[in-house]
Amino acid sequence: MSTAVTKSPAQANGVTGPAILGRLRPRRNPWRHPWFLEGFTWLYLIWSLVPVALAVLFSFNNGRSQSVWQGFSWRWYFSDPVNSVLHNPDLHAAVVQTVRLSLYVTLITVPLGVAFALGIHRWRGPLASSFSFVMILSFVIPELIFGVAMFFVFTKLFTGVGLGSLAEVLALVTWNVSWPALIVQARLVTIGRQYEEAATDLGATPWQVTYRVMMPLLTPAIFASAVLVFSGVVDDFVLVDLLSSNSSNTPMSVYIYSQQRGGNGGPALNALGTIMLVMSFLVAIIGYIGYRWLTRGERGNRLGALTTIAGGEG
Repeated sequence: MSTAVTKSPAQANGVTGPAILGRLRPRRNPWRHPWFLEGFTWLYLIWSLVPVALAVLFSFNNGRSQSVWQGFSWRWYFSDPVNSVLHNPDLHAAVVQTVRLSLYVTLITVPLGVAFALGIHRWRGPLASSFSFVMILSFVIPELIFGVAMFFVFTKLFTGVGLGSLAEVLALVTWNVSWPALIVQARLVTIGRQYEEAATDLGATPWQVTYRVMMPLLTPAIFASAVLVFSGVVDDFVLVDLLSSNSSNTPMSVYIYSQQRGGNGGPALNALGTIMLVMSFLVAIIGYIGYRWLTRGERGNRLGALTTIAGGEG
């Protein structure tokens, strides 16, 4: 009894196995240098960075032109006795207001966010997940809608607050509190409860557990959230634009937009924008270096925290 052998079309035409494998192999190396992707990346970087570089360059222009280079000068930063950032009262007030808002909001927002994260993490019950969802509302609600809501709150409901620096701080704290809450909560999930439980078994009080065990472990997350909040407030525009009342509480972002929009732009605005850009870069660099320094030898730090608790206080 014979068994029929079915041949593929390639074998029927006399094509052997090695020839079939050769046809199946890709004609081009899939791991070759990605010239197209690399070129697209460079094109994107040039498109994004060149306008910023030009704006920074003309902040050092000796003349008033923003298109013709007239020599290098610090005129628009501090040399010009009238229109420089240092001597113009409106420009100077914008820088001071931006720094003030960033510091105030960071100092208030980070402790609140850490407290929210610890409370939600230790909360047991069906409402815990609901409040965790509330923490991400600032990432869901458009900032313009939130800003308009805050505008009506401070002009219709809490008229004693009114518009100005206090309203700006309250709105920015409410908007940015999600950052430290979510970052610290993610850190708590990563750490787990074993360190807290071990410290409790060793006789630590709840305050000792929080201060001597949890805080050292949460320091990198707290630091990272502070950097994000500070840098976010520096370039925030929507909230402060809706809630500012006069030039004394107008930050750099709003001042640059209003002057450029009104046709009053000049190299002094470029200088102001450069200061704003440098502030953001410095915060990012400090945040990167600080986070790397805080997370060095992390495992040893955790064991050291438990050793400290085992030794007791005093």
